[in-house]
Amino acid sequence: MSPLLFVLLLALFCYLILAWGFRTLPGEGWQILAAMPRRRNTTGDWEGLNLTWYGLLTANAYLAATAILFLLLGTLQVPGPAILTVAVLMLGICVPASRIVAWLVEGKAHTFTVGGAVFVGTLVAPWVVGAANLLPWGTSLPAMPVLATLAAIVTAYAFGEGLGRLACLSFGCCYGKPIETCPPLLRALFAGRPLVFSGALKKIAYASNLEKIPVIPVQVLTATLYVTTGLINTWLFLDGHFASAFVFGTLVTQGWRVGSELLRADYRGELSFSAYQWMGLAAIPYALAMAVWFRDGIQHHADLAAGFAALWNPGVVLALQGVWLAIFFYTGRSSVTGATLSFHLHRERV
Repeated sequence: MSPLLFVLLLALFCYLILAWGFRTLPGEGWQILAAMPRRRNTTGDWEGLNLTWYGLLTANAYLAATAILFLLLGTLQVPGPAILTVAVLMLGICVPASRIVAWLVEGKAHTFTVGGAVFVGTLVAPWVVGAANLLPWGTSLPAMPVLATLAAIVTAYAFGEGLGRLACLSFGCCYGKPIETCPPLLRALFAGRPLVFSGALKKIAYASNLEKIPVIPVQVLTATLYVTTGLINTWLFLDGHFASAFVFGTLVTQGWRVGSELLRADYRGELSFSAYQWMGLAAIPYALAMAVWFRDGIQHHADLAAGFAALWNPGVVLALQGVWLAIFFYTGRSSVTGATLSFHLHRERV
């Protein structure tokens, strides 16, 4: 398969998923995926644990990002164990950071922040790759060219956050400002295509009382921009332009993180210029410095067939399933909603 055909097919797949999500997920029925009984209460009913679409969609996004990472680095003949080591280390750092940074910035122990996790990941990624290259992978050269690996990580992140914004649509978080309160230009831009959330359990309802109020579709804009960036980056990567992919992906994703906060209405801390905006702003010069510092002058040629071979491997498939399960277990158990369940017998069917 040619790289161009692969990118076009990937674009079709991603945009169809986004189109479905934009139309469907703001509805009330797309927040709670299932409820599991845990213990009886004093009335004889059961207290339930809610499993959320947020968790499932987040796990799907992490799965897609990890698969993209394996595919891209596989095109460079990077050993599978080396890719898995970096993926596990990055997830092991960034997933807890998404909750820790939210607690530090917002003072909330039961929420997540992608922005904080990405900032931490940006800081540690070059050194995680460098540490992985110290391990014996059986090659005379470093197993992972650092700049190309950083480009693959940024590309995977763009896909992961782009698709992950579907989870925000389901939960009703990361929402935009009410259109009626916006300046005339923004009202003109978005009046015909707002987002309207329904459901009292969605965050936009209980945190800001904006249920059924047209708001700026920030999640839609972010998802579309990030997935498009991931597609462009994939093309650049497969064409051997690793520095361009790394710099372009960082500039777009972190630049939009700074700008998109101006359109959001959810709580982002007490500062007028939020901590997340400062993180996004700081990530840009740091990434540019890393792009210069880790230029190795060695030509690396991407082989898409080798990437597919690396991805379609029983060990990799099992690892991806493990990633999905771990993320769903971590993010899919709702701690801000509850359920009361009762069960009965259909005696006419006995």
